[in-house]
Amino acid sequence: MIKDSPVLEMQRICKTFPGVKALQNVEFWLRKGEIHALMGENGAGKSTLIKVLTGVEKPDSGDIILDGRRISPKTPLDAQAVGISTVYQEVNLCPNLSVAENIFIGREPMKMGRIDWKTMNRRAEDGLRRLNVSIDVTKTLDNYSVAIQQMVAISRALDVSAKILILDEPTSSLDRNEVKKLFEVMNKLKREGLGIIFVTHFLDQVYEVSDRITVLRNGELVGEYETKDLNRLQLVARMIGKDFDDLSNFSKKDKKNESNNQVTFISTKGYGRSGTINPFDLEIKKGEVLGLVGLLGSGRTETARLIFGVDKADSGEMYIYDQKVNLSSPLDAMKFGIACCPENRKTEGIIGDLSVRENIILALQAKKGILKNLSRKEQEELADKYIRLLNIKTAGPEQLIKNLSGGNQQKVILARWLATEPELLILDEPTRGIDIGTKMEIQKLILELAEKGLSVLFISSDLDEELRTCSRMAVYRDRCKVAEITGEDINEHYVMQTIAGG
Repeated sequence: MIKDSPVLEMQRICKTFPGVKALQNVEFWLRKGEIHALMGENGAGKSTLIKVLTGVEKPDSGDIILDGRRISPKTPLDAQAVGISTVYQEVNLCPNLSVAENIFIGREPMKMGRIDWKTMNRRAEDGLRRLNVSIDVTKTLDNYSVAIQQMVAISRALDVSAKILILDEPTSSLDRNEVKKLFEVMNKLKREGLGIIFVTHFLDQVYEVSDRITVLRNGELVGEYETKDLNRLQLVARMIGKDFDDLSNFSKKDKKNESNNQVTFISTKGYGRSGTINPFDLEIKKGEVLGLVGLLGSGRTETARLIFGVDKADSGEMYIYDQKVNLSSPLDAMKFGIACCPENRKTEGIIGDLSVRENIILALQAKKGILKNLSRKEQEELADKYIRLLNIKTAGPEQLIKNLSGGNQQKVILARWLATEPELLILDEPTRGIDIGTKMEIQKLILELAEKGLSVLFISSDLDEELRTCSRMAVYRDRCKVAEITGEDINEHYVMQTIAGG
């Protein structure tokens, strides 16, 4: 392996968006012939750092030095011109064009004013052969699997550049065999002296293929480590921001495990979806708060989407009160008493140009059907009831929801689903981006609802929040449910140790 001075140095990088310090004096460096993992939770600054490096965003301050020369890419094309290419999680190629056309689009070899197809096809074959791929490059891209399409994207990136390759979540849509082949290619490129930045959420993959790890948290550099010197538990601690020398003890309501005495509302056996979440067994009891814990991308949200019928399982079975069910849509799930507050309230939750009243009654009206319209009086009574119950700060039920604060928008979405009188409420990051006071209100409400017999499936990246509210936990890692935690084991150290695994 080639071990020279850094091919890339990013020094004191700062970037601020309105109201958000996305990067604060971040340092990053990359050597030739190494795979360097960039790690961090949501909002850590990984994407912004990559955007600064590739010319998508301009830094407020700081320097980027490539091969000892200061650079300032203004666009991704500028970055490519100096030797920096990115392959994104979603392959952004053209499925209706041939493999060769995708590799050379915009840079086609010409002969006498026309595209030299023979040369282009030969060069495409040579480039893919470098990646141990042998396919018909004259066929359209949509003839090939996602894994092959990813190799085509990498081949295109390498043809443009030969210094730095950025792989942004490249394994998210691949199965295990495809991941193994990708890693073989990455190691081959590493031996040839290419510097690779590997952005991922999969811990096992980081330890399998990377040489060094840089961890970001809340826009700041936590540290840079040799992979062999940083164990999994230490990595998780640095990503989440916990110090094991001073673990906090939370005063929370005694939540002894009484699941043996509780009725099971939902159970799954070998339930999963290929490429999304590995088959899992899960039970959700009446009147319990079951937490799904793990790092971003571990499979928590994917589990929630399967249970709510957003995605359709392709393996296993689901039972509601011991009755086998087939949920093929959220409407099916609602009819069985399941409600879901999604992770992204802006794009999947609120409808900004509707009033608070209209947003609250949406789910109940959908459940009843278009032939059983709620009267205006019923709508107003529901809206007034939940505005009072959840202490929603609004000028009135007719105020447009887009004019409320983020915390109050979240309360409206909660009201929408509580109005359907569900038996199971799925909450995916219900307190993200809202103030501490509203967070505590929502946590208190969750416990009160559970006491009244409502089942709650709770997902949060805030471990303290999970510890305060959950009576049982299912732990996820790398798209797998790996453990369940109950009773005295629900403590910070044990939970984080289980998340880290290994």
